Amino acid sequence: MDPTIALHKPIDPCEHSPLIRGLVLSLNYAVEHGGIGLTQNGAMNRKFVTFAANAFNWPGYTAKELLRVNKVLDEHKMPPLEPIHASLRHFKLVRRYKDKLRITKLGKTMLKDPQDLFDLAAPVYLYRFQHAPPARRQDYLAQFWHVFLNVLNLEAEAGCTVQDLMRILYGFEDTDYRALTYCESRLELKYDILKPLCWLGILREDREGRDLLEDGIYYKTPLWYAALHLESDPEVGLRRLS
Repeated sequence: MDPTIALHKPIDPCEHSPLIRGLVLSLNYAVEHGGIGLTQNGAMNRKFVTFAANAFNWPGYTAKELLRVNKVLDEHKMPPLEPIHASLRHFKLVRRYKDKLRITKLGKTMLKDPQDLFDLAAPVYLYRFQHAPPARRQDYLAQFWHVFLNVLNLEAEAGCTVQDLMRILYGFEDTDYRALTYCESRLELKYDILKPLCWLGILREDREGRDLLEDGIYYKTPLWYAALHLESDPEVGLRRLS
């Protein structure tokens, strides 16, 4: 069974969660501009994408970083807008009217309390959204979120790397990096497990002093402690005492 994700402590999720911060800023934009403009194909227009790149403060996807490789910013060139757009529509926080996404009554209600928005969006985003592209989608991973979360509960307490998790979860050592199964498992772990946890904001990747090709160190954020109760919590407590 998937662990419950719901806030049981007072905390501002926007401070730690790129996803919730992006949703709140998008809803505020819709209020202030009478909606989020759409292109003829139904994508968010460049005006909004430029706003999002500047305002969201999404790690790895700031305006400065995106404009290094793109002359103009369309929705598909800012990957975080995929879960933002999907969540806005899925939870009926907006509705399409002509060429705009306009905020709904529910959207206005959620905008008043980001904690309620987190409780609504977090479990669905993490457990039900498809995080992997179709070419390597592995639906069986969804059965093991309780395993990933309990292992991370222990290992990310003091910080862990992808290689640490590869050894603990799959039994791979550094010397196994050329094996096909190693490469496949590493991709799944990094992009289908760790990335959505970081985008949700209950995990963070510290990349200080590392280049683009190096992995960072993963730590739990205050949202982790405020949103999760896990089977491994007693062992975390024992490790703190030792």
